[in-house]
Amino acid sequence: MDAFNVLMTNLGIGFSVAFTFQNLIYCFIGCLLGTLIGVLPGIGPIATIAMLLPATYALPPIAALIMLAGIYYGAQYGGSTTAILVNLPGESSSVVTMLDGYQMARRGRAGKALSVAALGSFIAGCFGTLILAAFAAPLAELAFKFGPAEYFSLMVLGLIGAVVLASGSLLKAIAMILLGLLLGLVGTDVNTGVSRFAFGIPELSDGIGFISVAMGVFGFAEIIVNVDMKGHRETFTSKIESLLISWKDFKEALPAIARGTGIGSLLGILPGGGALLSAFASYTIEKKITKNPDPPFGQGNIRGVAGPESANNAGAQTSFIPLLTLGIPPNAVMALMVGAMTIHNIQPGPQVMTSNPQLFWGMIASMWLGNLMLVILNLPLISMWVQLLKVPYRILYPAILMFCCIGVFSVNNNSFDVLITVLFGVLGMVFVRLGCEAAPLLLGFILGPMMEENLRRAMLLSRGDPSVFVTRPLSATMLGIAVLMIIVISLPNIAKQREATFKEEAG
Repeated sequence: MDAFNVLMTNLGIGFSVAFTFQNLIYCFIGCLLGTLIGVLPGIGPIATIAMLLPATYALPPIAALIMLAGIYYGAQYGGSTTAILVNLPGESSSVVTMLDGYQMARRGRAGKALSVAALGSFIAGCFGTLILAAFAAPLAELAFKFGPAEYFSLMVLGLIGAVVLASGSLLKAIAMILLGLLLGLVGTDVNTGVSRFAFGIPELSDGIGFISVAMGVFGFAEIIVNVDMKGHRETFTSKIESLLISWKDFKEALPAIARGTGIGSLLGILPGGGALLSAFASYTIEKKITKNPDPPFGQGNIRGVAGPESANNAGAQTSFIPLLTLGIPPNAVMALMVGAMTIHNIQPGPQVMTSNPQLFWGMIASMWLGNLMLVILNLPLISMWVQLLKVPYRILYPAILMFCCIGVFSVNNNSFDVLITVLFGVLGMVFVRLGCEAAPLLLGFILGPMMEENLRRAMLLSRGDPSVFVTRPLSATMLGIAVLMIIVISLPNIAKQREATFKEEAG
């Protein structure tokens, strides 16, 4: 009962912060921008958050993080609109929604598909936030027992998880993580004062800017790849019928919403997990457990929309758990959130809850308000989002590119940062061409310096004895799980099944 009272007290603090006029405005802006970039194909939440990071310098920390969080979970809502109406994923996690959502639209059931997607997203988002609120305090208490050895092992586990759950080749995912780790070494060694990999360039003495890397490999690369794409978007011209769903459709969709919420809540916490993996897992399970579906999956089954949309929103909410309690980002978007917190001199980890409870609980409370705003934004304004889909790419992308360059330059008033961003943009385009995911690179880049620092601390405290990583129970357990994951994923049958799964996902 005491734990419940403490939770209620903390949520009271959170809502008192979230209900201030300023934070409500920034929550709304985040949700609106998230929906906007979710609707527009080719601009994901990673690219948008990377582009907006410089803008958060001028904002109070709580308002900035509330807005960036709103962009992330808002994009999960908006992405379903494009997937259902235009058969294009507005956001990567909406790839699965296209399979049945677009077929429902073609059969004149676009309104029902949009409604069940919004309803599932709202229920899952609220439940995911409840999980975050309930488990945050116990996990933060556990995190206080972590020493340098445990943090190092946790980061190793996180990077191994990112490799295992990355789509495509394992070898490419490992190469991207290693490249990220190497990029994180550039700059001046804090302990010795020796310059590393700066090649005599004064601007690199402080290391490569996080914003330049993130905006380059995600923002600029996305723009270059999309401008280079041939073809055009289909424009939805049919009239959308009533958005109300019948009791029969709701009863059919409810079990899928419940299962999707559970799957997303669990997978969102895992390293390398999040919205995309949750949506795909939910769709696979719905196909396996539904006997004699009418219509079949892939031809407009309402469960094929309800399950994945619930899963991706629950996954988006619970992926904040390892970030806020342990200070470890489970995916690329959370890595950007680490960057945003660092900009505002906030050290991610369990101490945030005790040292800055207004920030911690204010963010959690804002997610409930944000989910409510998103339902209001998505359904009544659907005609406006449809009109937005008609904006030509040739007008959209030069404007985005210009704002990106202004944003990067404004951080340090240094044109060298813009040059570095362009360089990483070209590199990001090469990664896309080679089929390499950029997300593991960003995780490696963020976690690399933190891993090095904790490795040095652990070795210093143990007087140079490396056995400290296996003699401490928590550290040994996490390293054991990491080794087990490597062994399992290396088994021929598992490797083949994984490859087939990701091929189906891409298709």
